[in-house]
Amino acid sequence: MKSTVETLSPTRVRLAIEVPFAELEPNLRKAYREIGAQVSIPGFRRGKVPTAVIDQRVGREAVLSEAIQDVIPTQFIAAVREHDVKTLGRPDVEITELRDGEPLKFTAEVDVRPVITLPKLEDIHVTVDEIRVTDEEVDEEVRGLRERFGALKTVERAAANGDHVQLDLVASVDGTEVEGGTATNISHEVGSGRLLDGLEDVLVGMSAGESSSFTTQLVGGEFAGRDADVSVTVRSVKEKQLPDLDDTFAQTASEFDTLDELRDDIRTRLTRVKRVEQLYTARDKALEALVEAADVPAPEGVVREEVEHRKEAMTEQLDRIGASLAEYLAAEGKTEEQVDAELTEAATEGVKIQLVLDTFADAEQVEVSDDEFGREIVHRARRAGVAPQQYYDQLARSGAAASVFSDVRRGKALALVMERVQVIDTAGEPLNLDELRAPAGDAEADET
Repeated sequence: MKSTVETLSPTRVRLAIEVPFAELEPNLRKAYREIGAQVSIPGFRRGKVPTAVIDQRVGREAVLSEAIQDVIPTQFIAAVREHDVKTLGRPDVEITELRDGEPLKFTAEVDVRPVITLPKLEDIHVTVDEIRVTDEEVDEEVRGLRERFGALKTVERAAANGDHVQLDLVASVDGTEVEGGTATNISHEVGSGRLLDGLEDVLVGMSAGESSSFTTQLVGGEFAGRDADVSVTVRSVKEKQLPDLDDTFAQTASEFDTLDELRDDIRTRLTRVKRVEQLYTARDKALEALVEAADVPAPEGVVREEVEHRKEAMTEQLDRIGASLAEYLAAEGKTEEQVDAELTEAATEGVKIQLVLDTFADAEQVEVSDDEFGREIVHRARRAGVAPQQYYDQLARSGAAASVFSDVRRGKALALVMERVQVIDTAGEPLNLDELRAPAGDAEADET
C-alpha cells in the first residue's frame, strides 16, 4: 500500500491511497465465499458455487465491489497511522481507479484536529456581575412560601381573580356534545388561564350555583380548530387566606424559630444560587475568550455532523411530546433555515470549545482514572434511570464510550482552565472558586 497526504485547509486533508491488486486477494476470496453463501444457483449447493459460475451469474464487478468494502476502511486506517493524521469525523471516500487486475486507487478527505496555539491562561481576564440579593428578591421568596401555606375557605360572594372555584364544564359543537369535553367538579384558580380561552372572562363575577356560557376554539380532538359553545357552572367559591408573616409562620413553614432567621436563610440560599450562576457566566466567558485568543478553526464536516445530530435530537424530543418540527417552527415564528443557522452557530462554537479543551488536556497531560470514568457512568445512568452496567453496555455497543471518556477529560481540563484564568466581578473582587466547591455529600452541588 502506498499513500500520500495533502493538506487542504487547517482542518482538512486528502489521503491518496493505492493498493496493489495482490493485496486484494484475501478480500476477493472472502467476497466469493459470502456471495456464494447468499445466491441460489441450480446444480450447486449454497457455499459451494465455483468462482467462475459466480462471475458468470453475478458478475466479477459485484465481487470486486464487495471486496473493496473491506479493503477501504482497513487501508484508510493504515494510511492515517502512517502519516500520524489526527482525524475527526467520517471520511469522504472516492474511488478513482478500480480495474480488475490493476491497483485500487482511492482518495479519502477527512477533517483533522487543527494545530492550536494556546495563549497564557493567566493573561485571560474575565469580568462577571457581582452578587447582589435584594430585599425585594427575599420578599418574593417569602411570598411564594406564604402562598404554599395558605388555606382555602368557602366564601358567599362572587368570584374574583385569585379565588379558587369548583366548576363543571360541558363543550358542544353545533349542539353535539364533544367527546371528552365534559369535566365535573374540577378545581381552578380564577385568572390563572390554565383552562380554556374565554373562561376567565365569564368566571369573574359568578357566584356558587350560577351558570354561564362562552365560545372557545378547540385545539385537539375531532373538532380541533372549530368553535365550541361551553357551558360553565360554579359549584363553590373559595378564597385563599394567607398566614400572618410572623415568627409562628416561620416555625410552621421552616426549621427556624423566627421570621428574621427564615429571611436570612433565604438570602443565603439565593446567594449560593447566584454564585453558581456567576460561575456559569465566568465559565462561558472564559471559554469564549480562550477560543478567540487561540483563533480556533472549526472543521466543517464535524460541524455538519453535529448539526445533524442536534436536529435529530430536537425532532425526537418533539416526537416524544406529540409535536412535529413544522408545528414547532409555526409556534416559534421561524423558518427551518433560521433554525439550521442557529444550530450551526451553536454547533460551531461547541466544536471549537471541544478542540481547545482537547489541546489543553494534551498539553497538561490530563488523564482520566477508572474511578472518574466509573463515577460519570453511574451519574449518567442515574439520570437515565437505568443500571450502571446496563448503561455502560449500551455505550459499548453503540461505540459511544470513548465520547463519554472524552467528556470527562474535557471537564477536568476545564477545571484547570478556571483555576488559571483571572475572574473578577464588577466590584473588582476576584471570584473565589473554592466557595463553589460542593460540600461532602451534596450531590446536587457536586453535579453543578
